[in-house]
Amino acid sequence: MDDEIERRIAANEARFREVNEAIARGQWPGEEDAVGFLCECAQLGCNRLIELTSPEYEGVRAHSRRFVVLPGHERVGTEMIVETRPGYLVVEKIDEAGEAAEGADPRE
Repeated sequence: MDDEIERRIAANEARFREVNEAIARGQWPGEEDAVGFLCECAQLGCNRLIELTSPEYEGVRAHSRRFVVLPGHERVGTEMIVETRPGYLVVEKIDEAGEAAEGADPRE
């Protein structure tokens, strides 16, 4: 796939991550209640929610290249599955997509 397309996809996914950052900020640190976070996949029109606790989301966000997605929403060739959890996957961007994800991380 074209590097420019991959960069645009990564930028779009980063926007979903920014929304999820705002959701996470609304939680008290350590709060254990599950909250609906947006699926951070590249599928156009996906607005599905994934139930995670704030600490679970923080565990994913500890790595700039990692995102939460629903099973079946992962992109072969631009990301790899690093964890399979009940109801969602943690994927890590690789190559150009990984670099774009790091560059777009609002925490960096």
